[in-house]
Amino acid sequence: MHWTAFRGVIAAAALVLSAVCHAQAIERMDQIVQHLVDGKQFMGSVLVARADQIVLHKAYGSANLEWDIANTPTTKYRIGSITKQFTSASILLLEERGKLKLDDPVKKHFAEAPAAWDSVTLEHLLTHTSGIPNFTSLPEYEKLKQFQTPLTDLIGLFKNKPLEFAPGDKMAYSNSGYLLLGYVIEKASGMSYADFVQTNIFTPLGMKDSGYDSNASIIPRRAAGYTRSGESLVNADFVHMSIPHAAGGLYSTTEDLLRWQRQLYGGKLLSDASLTKMTTPFKNDYALGLAVQTGKRKMYSHGGGIEGFNTLLAYYPDTQVSVVALANLNGGAPAEIAAKLGSLAHGETITLTHERKEIAVPRAVLERYVGTYALSPQVNVMVTLDGDQLVTQVSGQIRAAAFAESPTRFFLKIVDAQWEFVETDGKVTHVVLHQGGRETKAQRTSDTVAVKREITLPTDALKKFVGTYQLRPGFDLVIKLEGEQLVLNPTGQNSDRLYAESADTFFSKVVDASIQFHGNDQGEITHLTLNQGQFKGDARKK
Repeated sequence: MHWTAFRGVIAAAALVLSAVCHAQAIERMDQIVQHLVDGKQFMGSVLVARADQIVLHKAYGSANLEWDIANTPTTKYRIGSITKQFTSASILLLEERGKLKLDDPVKKHFAEAPAAWDSVTLEHLLTHTSGIPNFTSLPEYEKLKQFQTPLTDLIGLFKNKPLEFAPGDKMAYSNSGYLLLGYVIEKASGMSYADFVQTNIFTPLGMKDSGYDSNASIIPRRAAGYTRSGESLVNADFVHMSIPHAAGGLYSTTEDLLRWQRQLYGGKLLSDASLTKMTTPFKNDYALGLAVQTGKRKMYSHGGGIEGFNTLLAYYPDTQVSVVALANLNGGAPAEIAAKLGSLAHGETITLTHERKEIAVPRAVLERYVGTYALSPQVNVMVTLDGDQLVTQVSGQIRAAAFAESPTRFFLKIVDAQWEFVETDGKVTHVVLHQGGRETKAQRTSDTVAVKREITLPTDALKKFVGTYQLRPGFDLVIKLEGEQLVLNPTGQNSDRLYAESADTFFSKVVDASIQFHGNDQGEITHLTLNQGQFKGDARKK
């Protein structure tokens, strides 16, 4: 699990609630979280506050499943990439003290910087616009993460790799940039990253339950981390806490993170000029360690994901509403919780998937929606008909049946999302994805969907593909032959049938993914390449 950001997940509307409505909103918040707990999708702590007034503060599930110890509102969780907010603030504090400038080239503070980084600045690192490859996506990461590793050795993993784009041209999330920022903080301050954050942020702000996480230290009330394996919960993979460093190495509690937001945005830590820098987006709505969502209401947010933990921290500056969701179970529940609770805190209503009512829509209406829609230059939505059932599929994801709640609006049952088809001059021009409080428009690019054509290969030709292929340590793609059918069994996931589209390339009818096998001069299969959405990875045959 990597330290990825969850961006723009909350939509809301301001409202001063009456006492009765306030109580109803709190009850509804609890219902929404409990629904995810009952579905074994969430364990953790949740806090909602308006200014300094806490609206909801409650814990769910277990801090330790083996000892059956419950989470509490004071449980400590690894916060993953929420750490980046503290790294960003640390850089700005050092700038205020004259130790550095955001437009400093990285090489001014890191003498071993390669020539390719000559134009990379600290601001590029903060905004994920440096072009430096993300080290948690490198093949070496899964093995490396298990061992204590000096920061300079971590930087050595990506130091000599080519830039993915010219600095400032694009935004591509990169934990590598925040490792470098951690190095800069240590060099400019003469302190370790952990000591700098403790001395300059946690202690002054009264955040007594926050710190840099450690595999060895005894940390009272710290939760154990879990992930899913099929229908079961299992202990999360080990990650040595020297690895995430300034990109994701901190732990905290819901109440400490409320203290952080109240004092950061209240001007108690940074100057007005520095706070403005921190909250001004550069590309893709990302500022300095923060995502900035505008629209109905401005929101600053960041999420985190690290082995065993997912988190989401959001703040609405116009209404001073804070939402904190910390989970010791990997998955998207914190983002969903934050979205829904943020909406409820501002007087909006929330309808859960199982509460939606399905209606029948004539096939002739459904046929008008079939086509391909572009969510982004690299991501499409394919809308098809399976009998009288509308089916949607996003690039790299599974096919999902869409159920009508109106002639133009459809909901999914496997995830809380809705599609709304929009007409202009009598023709369907685009579809809007409603998910997590966001509305994302996908323009129609074709009234057809490209279909992969299946061919038949003899059984003897399929036998050579059978085997176990390692995509990364601990995660294998097992290829079996069941009768005349090639079947894929990924570690911890359901099996999936593979269909030939050429002599060496196969595709799934469930997930938007394909596998190409490669062999040596003797005709022996040596490895495969998995193409799924924007992911492309090789797996060697064991």
